[in-house]
Amino acid sequence: MRAAYDEIADWYEHEFLPRTEGDPLGLNRVLTELLGRGDGTCLEIGCGTGVHAAALRGLGWSPVGVDLSAGMLRHARVRLPVALGDAGRLPIRDGCLPAVVALMVHTDMPGYPDVLREAARVLRPGGRLVHVGVHPCFCGGFADRADPAAVVVRPGYLDGHWTKQSWTDQGIRDKVGASHWPLAELLGAFLEAGLVLDGFAEGTGPTPTVLGVRARKP
Repeated sequence: MRAAYDEIADWYEHEFLPRTEGDPLGLNRVLTELLGRGDGTCLEIGCGTGVHAAALRGLGWSPVGVDLSAGMLRHARVRLPVALGDAGRLPIRDGCLPAVVALMVHTDMPGYPDVLREAARVLRPGGRLVHVGVHPCFCGGFADRADPAAVVVRPGYLDGHWTKQSWTDQGIRDKVGASHWPLAELLGAFLEAGLVLDGFAEGTGPTPTVLGVRARKP
């Protein structure tokens, strides 16, 4: 499979990431609230350039990453141990991990329900999965976030489609596209994977950009 992020990996590392310093979306707060402190290996699915590794280590975890994009992994290797792989077919044995995280990646994965099933497979009983992604109610091709204090939500939320439509040309969606999962479909995918939902959190701002979900393997 050819990874869309290969073509923008250097732009992502050197231009996009510096604009996100300081946790403007509240992602790290949501991650801390839902994942919490722990030890042992924490797998990051779709780790990209590995920018979240420091936050995971700060919570006591030992992060490892899997990503489909060799271009992104060129930058990630200096931040955490990584493997080139498909999130829908993880190169990891059953029931061995205490924690898995998926951070701002579910819209990049058209087969996200399969990814959740894989995450459930590799988690040990009682292990936790933390998903933090763009908020399905307020982010997508249907949402104009040019004014963060007054987000305009147009028709299209229930369509559940892939699009490159975006309110800005400074982000990622207009470059690689994104899949949209309405809230009910997204949460239903966790249940279909056999996971138990046990925690939620939202990002900062008058209209949150991120939604966090914690689930556990029975």
